[in-house]
Amino acid sequence: MKKMVSNNKVKEFLLELQELIVERLAQVDGQPFRHDAWQRPEGGGGITRLIEDGNVFERGGVNFSHVTGDRLPASATAQRPELAGRRWQAMGVSLVLHPRNPYAPTTHMNVRFFSAEKAGETPVWWFGGGTDLTPYYGFEADAEHFHDVCRRALVPFGADYYPRFKQGCDTYFFLKHRNEPRGIGGIFFDDLNERDFGHCFNLTESVADHFLPAYVPILERRMNTPYGERERDFQAYRRGRYVEFNLVWDRGTLFGLQSGGRTESILMSMPPIVKWRYDWQPEPGTPEARLYTDFLKPRDWLLD
Repeated sequence: MKKMVSNNKVKEFLLELQELIVERLAQVDGQPFRHDAWQRPEGGGGITRLIEDGNVFERGGVNFSHVTGDRLPASATAQRPELAGRRWQAMGVSLVLHPRNPYAPTTHMNVRFFSAEKAGETPVWWFGGGTDLTPYYGFEADAEHFHDVCRRALVPFGADYYPRFKQGCDTYFFLKHRNEPRGIGGIFFDDLNERDFGHCFNLTESVADHFLPAYVPILERRMNTPYGERERDFQAYRRGRYVEFNLVWDRGTLFGLQSGGRTESILMSMPPIVKWRYDWQPEPGTPEARLYTDFLKPRDWLLD
C-alpha cells in the first residue's frame, strides 16, 4: 500500500508540473497549447500538450505519460539486464522546445519514474531525468546562467550531485558518429535509487522545478533578436544534429517506440524545418564557427 501511495504522489506531481510549464510557456508565446489525451492499448496513456507555428515557438511539446506493460523493453534494461522480463510501469513529463528565432536555443527536459515487479520479490524503482541546452549561436552568459540554475537545483541534496550529473549529461548527449556534443549540456541522471524514496523524489522534483528559471530568462533575452536568412539556414543545419541524436542514440525515443508508445507524441521532439549538407564547414572567424570552437566542447561553465 505504501508503494502505491508513493506512485500516486509522483503522478500527481507530474500532472501539476505539466500544467505549470505549459501555462508559463503559453504566457511567453501568446498562443495556447493544444491538448491531446491518448490511450495506449497495452496499458496506460498520456496527455500531449503541443504548440506549432506560435509567436515564439516554431514547435514545442510538453508530454505527460503513464504507461504499463508485462515485459520491460530492451532500452530500459540495457543498464540493468537483471530486470528483463518484469512487469513494469513508467511515468514522466518530457518536453522539447524549438523557438523560431535562431538566437534562442532549443531545450529539452524530462523527469521520469520507473518501477519493475516480479512475483515474490520486492519491487524495484528508480528515477531519472535532466535538462540540457542546445544553442545555435552561443552566449557565455546564457550557458553560465543555465548551469548555475542546474547547480542550485542539486546543491541541497549534496555537493557531488551537480558535477556528477553534469558529467552524465556531457557523456549522454554526445553524437558518437559526429564526435561532437549536442549542445552545451546541463544535467542528466538515470537509475537514481539512493538513500530512500523521499530523497530521490525530492531531488527529481527540484530538477523539474528549476527548469523554468533556467530556460525562460534566456528565451526572453534572445527571442526578439533580429536575424536573417543566414541565421535561419544555420539553425536548420544544426537542427539536423538534434534529429540525428534523437533517432540514433536517445534511449527515451527508443523506449517509447519499443514499448508501443504513441508515435506522434514520441516524435514531437523533431524540429519542423531541418537541413542536411554534405561535409559543410563554417567559415573561420564567423559566429557559426564560434559555436564549434567555444561552445561544442567539454567546459566547466561555472569556473571559466
